[in-house]
Parts: sequence; structure tokens; C-alpha cells
Amino acid sequence: MQNILQGLRIVEGSAFIAAPSGGMTLAQLGADVIRFDQIGGGIDYRRWPVTENGVSLYWHSLNKGKRSIAVDFRKSAGREILTRLVTADGENAGIFSTNFPAKGWLAEKELRARREDLIYLNLVGDRHGGSALDYTVNSRVGLPFLTGDGEEPVNNPFPAWDVIAGQQIALGILAAERHRRLTGKGQFIRLALADVAMATMGHLGYIAEATINNEARAPMGNHIFGTFGHDFACRDGFRVMVVGVSPNQWQALVDVTGSELGIISLEQELKLDFRREGDRFQARERIRALFAPWFAERDSTDVARELDKVGACWGPYQTIEEMVSNDPDCSDDNPLFERMEQPGIGEVLTPGQPLTFSATERESLRPAPLLGQHTDEILADILGLSSEAIGKLHDKQVVAGPPR
Repeated sequence: MQNILQGLRIVEGSAFIAAPSGGMTLAQLGADVIRFDQIGGGIDYRRWPVTENGVSLYWHSLNKGKRSIAVDFRKSAGREILTRLVTADGENAGIFSTNFPAKGWLAEKELRARREDLIYLNLVGDRHGGSALDYTVNSRVGLPFLTGDGEEPVNNPFPAWDVIAGQQIALGILAAERHRRLTGKGQFIRLALADVAMATMGHLGYIAEATINNEARAPMGNHIFGTFGHDFACRDGFRVMVVGVSPNQWQALVDVTGSELGIISLEQELKLDFRREGDRFQARERIRALFAPWFAERDSTDVARELDKVGACWGPYQTIEEMVSNDPDCSDDNPLFERMEQPGIGEVLTPGQPLTFSATERESLRPAPLLGQHTDEILADILGLSSEAIGKLHDKQVVAGPPR
């Protein structure tokens, strides 16, 4: 937790990954992110993985550091409360982030009529307004055909486009907030999940490769396109991934495996110069065959020690369970993590924000809120409602506090 955004207030209506992760990023940088949910929880409130008691680890992981207000926005009184909250006064307020449809009571026109300088970020599936999820977007951009044999598509378990979109949400809000400070003007920001993927494919050269070179990327297996990198099996069955992108990384692999003479001979045979990444890529299978015996003759502990000694770029293959159990970088030995008590779940090893700012100190992480935990304080402090008025809203089941 770092308070570099202290004082900034964002109201969030969100579900699934991208939108709540954008708010979580801002909350971990010190912003006051107020998440509103339907009483009883929204569509993702109980999403897997869950504890044995049915508490969503997913929901609580993505909502660390936020405040929660529970409102029945199917009722007009509930919609009015949230409209007032989104458009409340304050130079550091009037910022709204959502992946709910920007229509009806959440239409930009309706909200901007209450606050002209509103910053409103709306995440949609595609630019046409259609629905999309990470897996449907990923299937469109071709990456599943680069995994495996290239014949049958293989899905990636990591929701890359959701995660990148979440960072785009945080970036977009901060850019718009700076623009408002300079000009006094708010704006509507539209972000399409599919466009996040399309843009990234262009940034990484996939699109240029297909249009300029008239060829599509072929499946690489465990090779790295355009350079040398591959996994190797050690004598004890453990595997490591090594990469030779830079000249120093490449030379370290040649040195540690004692392959210099074999590499020179291979260069002469193939008329290639392995000082060039592209040439190393062309000869990737032959190079892999040269290096493989060195790994196969040694246990993983010896391989690790020797690779570190020469400054090679490498990493072990390990399961998630092995990472959590054995890797010191995934522990409270790393300042990124701390053991935090999450109400309803227990003590959890929890990451903070990976950015480290010299102007701020890391503070203790704030857990995800209980659903509706801050309902009364938000109604009182931000909307100025009396305890009597708040009590009547509870009686009418327009708002709710945390579950007993």
C-alpha cells in the first residue's frame, strides 16, 4: 500500500476481472475507491475459487483496499443514491469507472447533467458494443494456434487481456484526471477489451509480420520467436528455462555448457553468425541439441549454481504450489507481500502494488471490504445523510450493511 494517490476518489461499479482490477490498482496507490454492489452481492461475488465455506477468494483478491456500499439499484431510491455518489462535489471526486452498460440511469448524459466535469470510464466488450470475455478475445487474435501443434487451438489459462485492460483503466482515469486539473473539463472514456488485444498484437509486431512479410507466426513450442530460448531437463527430472537474448546472455550459455567449439562449427556449417539473434533462432533445434547433454548430466541444484555463476538468464519450472511453498520471492521476505487478515477468510499472503515510489513509504495493506461494510459512513460522510435518513433506507431495504 502506497499513498501516492491519497485524496483521489473513484466510484466503481464492476464485475469479473478487468474493471475491478483497475480499481484495485488505484486503491493500492492510495485512492479512495468506493465499490457499489447489489444487496447480497453481484454476478461475481461468489465466483470460484472459493473457500470451503463458499467465500470467493477471487472477489476478495480483486477488491483489496476498496470501500463497499450495498444498494438495491433496482429501486429508484437506490439509483438516486448511487447517482449522487458518482456525481458528488469535490475537486478530487466525480470519477466513475464501470463495465456496466452506459445506458438508462448510467447513461453519460444522465450523469453529466448532475456534474459537468465528470470523468466516466466505460469498459465494453468490443467496439460495436457487443459482449466479450478474455477467452473469446484471445481466440480472435490467433494466439491459441501458436500453442501446441498449431492444428488444434490451446487456450491460455492466464487472462492477459483482462489484466492489461485493468491497467489501461487505471492509466485512462489518471490521464483524464490530469486533463481535468489542467482544463477543468471532464470526459467520457470508452475502452473495448477486444481493442486492448488488437492493439497489443500490433505493438508486438504480429500484425506487421502478417501484412508486411505476408506470413503468419508459426507455432514455436518452447522456443522463443526470433532469438534463442528453450527448456532443458536436468538429471533429477527438474526442468529449467534458459534465454539468450542479449549478447551477454548468449555467451553465458555457451560458456557454461562448454559448447564454444561446437557453436563455431555449427556457425560455419550453416553459414550463420550467432552474434545475431535471428541466426540463433534459425538454428534453434541444432543449438538445443548442443546444450541439452550438459543439463541432462547434472542435477538441478548444480545447474542452478553454475547458471548463476556465469550470469545466465534462466528460471526454474515449478508448479503454483511449489512457488507458494518454496520460492522466497513469493513470501513475506519480499516487500511486495505481507500476511494480511482477510475477514471471512483468514490470514492470506497478499501482494501490494509492485510499483515502488521513492516519495512514499509502503504501508500495511487494506483487505477487501465486507459487502456493504462502509454503507453508513459513505451515506453520512459523502452524501450528508442523517442517521435517521440512513435508518429509513435500511428499513426500506434500499441499502444494507455487512452480512451478519
